[in-house]
Amino acid sequence: MSLKRQNDILQAVRANGSFSIAELATRLAVSTETIRRNVQPLIDDGALLRFHGGVMLPEAVDEPPFQRRMQVNHEAKWALAGIVRDQVRDGDSLILDNGTTSAYVADALASHSRLTVVTHSVQIAYRLASRNGNRVFFAGGELSGEDGSGIGPSAIEFVRQFQVRYAFISVGGITLGGELGDFHLFEAEFARAALQQAQETWIIADATKFGREAPVKVCQLSAVDAIVSDGAPPAEFAAKCRAGGVRVLTPQMSRLDRAAAERPQG
Repeated sequence: MSLKRQNDILQAVRANGSFSIAELATRLAVSTETIRRNVQPLIDDGALLRFHGGVMLPEAVDEPPFQRRMQVNHEAKWALAGIVRDQVRDGDSLILDNGTTSAYVADALASHSRLTVVTHSVQIAYRLASRNGNRVFFAGGELSGEDGSGIGPSAIEFVRQFQVRYAFISVGGITLGGELGDFHLFEAEFARAALQQAQETWIIADATKFGREAPVKVCQLSAVDAIVSDGAPPAEFAAKCRAGGVRVLTPQMSRLDRAAAERPQG
């Protein structure tokens, strides 16, 4: 049983890049103590590396930080990207911020054509430029070596020159009281500028972001039109969304239900 569980742990971490102990316990329906006992031999053999609260693949240590974050919750991020892909039409215009979830959205849009994309992410620009007649505008500035994004006042001023159909924004945390935040000042500033230039603002956030506090305020819930997540939000937050007319879209909803939720009210 232990060998089978260790194999299951290895397969899960290889697929996801990393896992917390709590996530593995939930996934395998055992206690966290059982997971800790089973991962220790894998750590001793060098098959896994321990980090605070979880385990990861050894080769992930040598990857750039952005690529490591791309492997975290990748199944959830791909599911969110699929919802956005189904919403965007050929010829649409959009702003994508610099987040790993946004990079998944860019990958999901690979078959779309004639898109106008504004971004400050080199990763996203590379994925969508010179493809299917797309036009990609890069909001430059000082280049961040960690994730390849343009940062600084010039990037904010650049994005304010555009009017787009959608702004797809990733955030660091969403409080149950309805405040959206980030952990980086510039990312929050870019998000605020982007939502002011879009007809519709969609927040793309996996379910772990609900109830999480982030120090830099992006906006209140009333400033967005839809939230895309891999799971239903807590009841308190869902009630605020209904009261404010904010659509909540999840992979669990049928395509028909999502289409109805995506239609603007009134």
